[in-house]
Amino acid sequence: MDAADHGCNKDHEPGLLGGEKGVRVALVGQVELGMGAQDEVKIDSLEGKKLWLYFSASWCGPCRRFTPSLVEAYKELSTKGDFEIIFISADVDEESFNGYFSKMPWLAIPFFDSEKRDLLNEEFKVRGIPTLVIIGEDGKVVSDSGVEIIREYGIEGYPFTEERIKELKDQEEAARRNQSLGSLLVTRSRDFVISPNGNRVPVSELEGKTVGLYFSLFSFKPCGDFTPMLIDIYEKLKTKGEGFEVVLIPLDEEEESFNQGFRNMPWFSLPVKDNGCEKLARYFELLTLPTVVIIGPDGKTLHSNVAKGIEEHGVLAYPFTPEKFAELAEIEKAKQEAQTLESILVSGDRDFVIGKNGAKIPVSDLVGKNILIYFSAHWCPPCRAFLPKLIEAYHKIKAKDDAFEVIFISSDWDQASFDEFFSGMPWLALPFGDSRKASLSRTFKVFGIPMLVAIGPSGRTVTTEARDLIMSHGANAYPFTDERVKEIEAEFEEIAKGWPEKVKNPLHEEHELVLSRRRTFVCDGCVEQGNGWSYSCDECGFDLHPKCALEEDKDDSMRRENPKEGWVCGVINSIKKQLSLIMTQLKGKIHSSYSLLRKIGQCHCFVWRKTKRKENAEKTVERDPFRNGGKGPARPARSSRRLIATGSLPPITLMNDTVGYRSLRDTDGHGTHTASTTVGQRNPIEHFQSFEPGALGFSQEQFGRCHS
Repeated sequence: MDAADHGCNKDHEPGLLGGEKGVRVALVGQVELGMGAQDEVKIDSLEGKKLWLYFSASWCGPCRRFTPSLVEAYKELSTKGDFEIIFISADVDEESFNGYFSKMPWLAIPFFDSEKRDLLNEEFKVRGIPTLVIIGEDGKVVSDSGVEIIREYGIEGYPFTEERIKELKDQEEAARRNQSLGSLLVTRSRDFVISPNGNRVPVSELEGKTVGLYFSLFSFKPCGDFTPMLIDIYEKLKTKGEGFEVVLIPLDEEEESFNQGFRNMPWFSLPVKDNGCEKLARYFELLTLPTVVIIGPDGKTLHSNVAKGIEEHGVLAYPFTPEKFAELAEIEKAKQEAQTLESILVSGDRDFVIGKNGAKIPVSDLVGKNILIYFSAHWCPPCRAFLPKLIEAYHKIKAKDDAFEVIFISSDWDQASFDEFFSGMPWLALPFGDSRKASLSRTFKVFGIPMLVAIGPSGRTVTTEARDLIMSHGANAYPFTDERVKEIEAEFEEIAKGWPEKVKNPLHEEHELVLSRRRTFVCDGCVEQGNGWSYSCDECGFDLHPKCALEEDKDDSMRRENPKEGWVCGVINSIKKQLSLIMTQLKGKIHSSYSLLRKIGQCHCFVWRKTKRKENAEKTVERDPFRNGGKGPARPARSSRRLIATGSLPPITLMNDTVGYRSLRDTDGHGTHTASTTVGQRNPIEHFQSFEPGALGFSQEQFGRCHS
């Protein structure tokens, strides 16, 4: 039954629901009575009322964060007397249920009635929590997006009808068209910002100035690193008498950490936990921290985020206009054209790299050679996975051309980790903790590791995508120039000449396999990794090496007699291997990278299910693998054999890869639970093998064991 057609109507048999003090309310189905008939309320008492069905759980961080907002809305709207909320718990024990429910002023399904709770979850197709389903007086579903509506609009969204939401969206669009500093910073209950000493400063006093809205989190290291840079610029501009102000948009949940951090800042702020903070985060589609949005003197947005510009150019980036950044881009271009190996590797008396046993190798000895600058770290599984491939290519290239070298730039956390990782490398390195790492990272815009930058004999950058070339072509990609890449492409096209564009294969009888170019994949036949060409099924995520798809199998006749037996075994092995890779490489990323998003908007704990691309839902596999701050894989773009999460979020670009999201979501203190992750390309491992906190503004500390 579709949720849109379902309602709590009179055709259902009456049952009972429990309230805060053991209250019972008859609704649907049948349940056992308990806790005394004097505490029972029959369904007749809810006749003609709207019902809000609240699916939630105490262990779910997003639920705990949303419940106070719902309580506030409930209390403000309760005077209307025309609705009631019913809590449907997903808690795992009665003690947790009772503790969580004690904070709610509404009704609930009794904990012991798991059958009814399961029925309601199924009937309303609840794929994630928190979920708030709004039922009208007539028993029909008005909306199943109550959580999003309340987060976005609060009680202004009432009665949550399509007409009301459209009206609010129209108002929002009008506000965007007529944006002003006041429309951004002033709310119905507040028309001021605060200073570090607690004074209230009217927003009107900031009008006519260039204002930077600084989205920050005091507990987040990249923000702590960035704040001194912004303070330096702010004070220099103030000294010059420039009309520039900063308003902090704090995303902290702890008032104490906010107070400790804010007292050392020279600018203004919105109050901590102010509703305007999350509203502004959504309004500007905040995707990374730190973020500094520049509002011009006319109240219009000049730039969506100048944090990187400030890091790279400092006060020279002021007044943060498109013209100024175009001017800086020309300066940067000229700098790149004048780049030499010494200009990027020499800083003051730091004019060397190190070899084994700490031997100092002058940078001047490397001038005129082809150099690979290798950004990596021991704690990063993709880095460790890539290292053998790079070592193999290194030895092959070195055997042909001695004028070649690799320099390791470490992102390790300590000297011991650096030493252990570097001990397995046959090349050179920048000393651990060397200050030149920061300038190199800025120069080459390192947002993900492993990253491999090729520098030519002239000292200019040949490519920042050398890692991809090594992964796809190994030593054959050397010297990584555009000309060499074109030659390789031509060779690949030549290799595929004569191959059929489509084949049928007994390992995948459902669909034809299409010849496709792939960077990397796992063959579903031999269960080995491949790259270059693949015979694949876009429908099912099935891949075969060309040799596996085209060569005549000696046991083909046996397979025809029992075609599924060997296929099942092979596919199971393939599934295990692919899911293992995905889980290992992505769990830390999904678990940790979205800890930012919990600060700025919405998140759902969610349900995993098996699915095919054309099928919206099949079988529920596991409910909320993220419980207890757990971790889980991203959703592959397509596969009937891979786990995906339900829901959807707005487009977020990580490096050159786009992951599809439609709303920013929330989480507990340990990780974010997103309702969906749809990778734009086929292989999710391709997307997440290269990932650095900088892509979303995260530090290694924030990412924990692995953020790659």
